[in-house]
Amino acid sequence: MNIKILSVGKIKESFYKEAISEYQKRLSRYCNFKIIEVADEKTKENATQKEIDIVLEKESDRIINHIKDNDYVISLAIEGKKMDSVQFADKINSLGVNGVSDICFIIGGSLGLHRDVLSKSDMLLSFSDMTFPHQLMRVILSEQIYRAFRIINHEPYHK
Repeated sequence: MNIKILSVGKIKESFYKEAISEYQKRLSRYCNFKIIEVADEKTKENATQKEIDIVLEKESDRIINHIKDNDYVISLAIEGKKMDSVQFADKINSLGVNGVSDICFIIGGSLGLHRDVLSKSDMLLSFSDMTFPHQLMRVILSEQIYRAFRIINHEPYHK
């Protein structure tokens, strides 16, 4: 299975980079896992709704350029479906069983995701009603993907 995370913005903090690197290493025994970063747009303080829409549209174009026709697209959105770890594992497993070999997770920038990205998504997923920094969300998502493969393979994991 091929799994990619498409994410807006670069990670600057070394502790996030180290955590993601660790999960990339762990996941290498279960799947082809990669993270693609697309540039974020600078948003000025007190931006108007029109300016916000322009930022989201530019980021959306960059994201959509990396989505392949055969990708099953799961966008992280606060209004998405909430799952526990076992349900998440079951979802990934059922996609594989049903012939899906490419899963693309999308994490938006500080303003979220443009409606064009959301409309291209096969599923919207929410980790919480809370808002997390997109850098931290990459770590959390990577960990949950790793946990899902541990569950799928009936390997021990911390509950």
